[in-house]
Amino acid sequence: MNKLLSILVLVVLTFFTACDREIEEGQVDQGYEFQPLEIGLFWVYEVDQTTYFGENDSEQMQFYYKDRIRSFYTNEEGEVVYIVQRSKSSTNTEWSNILEYTLIQRDRGLVRTIENQPLVTLVFPPKNGSVWNGNVYRNQAEDEFELISSGNSIRVNQEESDDLVTYRDIRYEVYEKGVGLAEKYDEVLTYCSRNDCLGDMLIDSGFKVHMKLIENGKD
Repeated sequence: MNKLLSILVLVVLTFFTACDREIEEGQVDQGYEFQPLEIGLFWVYEVDQTTYFGENDSEQMQFYYKDRIRSFYTNEEGEVVYIVQRSKSSTNTEWSNILEYTLIQRDRGLVRTIENQPLVTLVFPPKNGSVWNGNVYRNQAEDEFELISSGNSIRVNQEESDDLVTYRDIRYEVYEKGVGLAEKYDEVLTYCSRNDCLGDMLIDSGFKVHMKLIENGKD
């Protein structure tokens, strides 16, 4: 009888432990607030862009992007696909539509697809030190991204390379909790590699694009 009672107690304790574990896992903050997804949400960015065409030949432009989630649909895999309309303006008043891209929460990752190029820009929950392949859905070489968390702000280092001789590739994105993408920086350059300029870091070609959020909301 005592043996049977002991078994029953063990079964009950196991049951409640499993329930507590399920509740705790269900309460884990997945961090989806770092990229809210809802029709009508918009983000306005100030953009500084420099394009390098050759040695001592470059063009600098300043303009604005407005990204707005205009609709969504469910694809064949049952995923909710959010369609983002990007507009461009030189004055932050009159806008011209230039492209559409999509955002999907897939396999605990945020997939941004622009011009048929999917990129895993963020992972959930966004833990400090998380590393993943941003090109996992592309037929391209692996590109390792690393997440740096500091509470309500996270930075994703997409690339941080500079051999000081032939190339420089610095790319990162910053996300704010309750806001979404707050900053994006891309600097991809090649340096002159001729014998007379090798190691002088003379820019031969490439670009710099810095997007910084100046307004966001819902309309």
